[in-house]
Amino acid sequence: MNTNGNHLEKELTPRRIVEELDKYIIGQNSAKKCAAIAVRNRWRRLQLAPELRDEVAPKNIIMIGPTGVGKTEIAKRLAALVKAPFLKVEASRYTEVGYHGRDVESMVRDLVEIAHNMIKAEAMKTVQEKADEFAEERLLDLLLPSRRKTANLPSNQDAGISQEPSEATVEKLREKLRKGELDDRHVELALEEKVIPMMQVMSTGGIEEFGFDIQSALGNMFPSKSISKKMLISEARKIITQQEAEKLIDRDKVVKEAIFRAVNSGIIFIDEIDKVAAKEGSHGPDVSREGVQRDMLPIVEGSTVMTRYGPVKTNHILFIAAGAFHISKPTDLIPELQGRFPIRVELSSLGKDDFIRILTEPRNALIRQYQALVETEGVKIKFNKEAIEEMADIAAKANSSMQNIGARRLHTVIEKVLEDVSYEAPDMKNKTVNVTREYVREKLQSIVKDEDLSKYIL
Repeated sequence: MNTNGNHLEKELTPRRIVEELDKYIIGQNSAKKCAAIAVRNRWRRLQLAPELRDEVAPKNIIMIGPTGVGKTEIAKRLAALVKAPFLKVEASRYTEVGYHGRDVESMVRDLVEIAHNMIKAEAMKTVQEKADEFAEERLLDLLLPSRRKTANLPSNQDAGISQEPSEATVEKLREKLRKGELDDRHVELALEEKVIPMMQVMSTGGIEEFGFDIQSALGNMFPSKSISKKMLISEARKIITQQEAEKLIDRDKVVKEAIFRAVNSGIIFIDEIDKVAAKEGSHGPDVSREGVQRDMLPIVEGSTVMTRYGPVKTNHILFIAAGAFHISKPTDLIPELQGRFPIRVELSSLGKDDFIRILTEPRNALIRQYQALVETEGVKIKFNKEAIEEMADIAAKANSSMQNIGARRLHTVIEKVLEDVSYEAPDMKNKTVNVTREYVREKLQSIVKDEDLSKYIL
């Protein structure tokens, strides 16, 4: 682990980032470019002298465009590429302080929790080999009670092994353990659990909203309850390895790195920002929407939020907001919040040509996904060019005549086309299904012709 920003790789230039995004997302080059620059600027900031580094704020982005055109996917893939903690929230889930709903500060606490889990997993990987060794020894202790150093631990009488095993016996058992030959044997494992009446509910729904982790604070005041559970060795190995890895990692270092990673590379994606945009002079519910914006403002501007791991400054977290802005427009957001999202990028609607590319080009292309799924049943699906064009055409027409849901329409179309194959696949061993234009029309034409039916099914 490190706290000098090396996890934001120098090799990830804006051009390289866009090239990586191109493998999964079709089109929207302007949005990809803006996002790539924003991420690269975070690496650049960490190379600056400390006195200047603190002055450089991230350039937050507003993505404007209809649903299903790639706004969330760009942000999510971007975060995965740079190994950044990523949190997606819906602005409409939050309410002004005093109203019923989530406090906007909870998004920062959630991001830090994600960062902590990420860093903890990374740290545990580094000690995995040692944890495996310790877990093996503990399993041998469970199987050979006489090996236990603590004399008063209960013996496992069911093991059926001599109380004073020779070294040869131990090594023979160790070899069997490593080969998995004992995985179906049962052992009794002592587990500890804290008994804190009602605190779980309080910590998640009340006091923790103020950044106070009541379980951690009061946990030591309540005794641990030891329970003995009988389980398979294969299951016990996982639990013991996890326990040993947690003992080996430096918890303080994990927390420190988690906060650093959340602050310096964390991305909070605020979807549906348009739903809290209120037109000037509005009354009623719009008043609460403006209140949400005003509560959000200090977080985006830069403030300190109390989390279970300590205070966290939000000054350098990257915020990417997104919305369709069908009814409202970005200028309907309060001016102060607009100023905190200096980069605005409009994503274009998707048409037939885009859908053809989405079906075939990305690494996770829908056609490849369905082919792989059905192939697990021993069935092969082949799509010819005309079939793909027909599905893309139907999806584009459905979007134009009904609600435009972008590329998500393709999921519905291809699911309907392959419905019978997916159902009958277990009984079609070693068969090949050729999907042609006529096949697609046969499956969809009756739905497309009936406008009412089309609205419900497509």
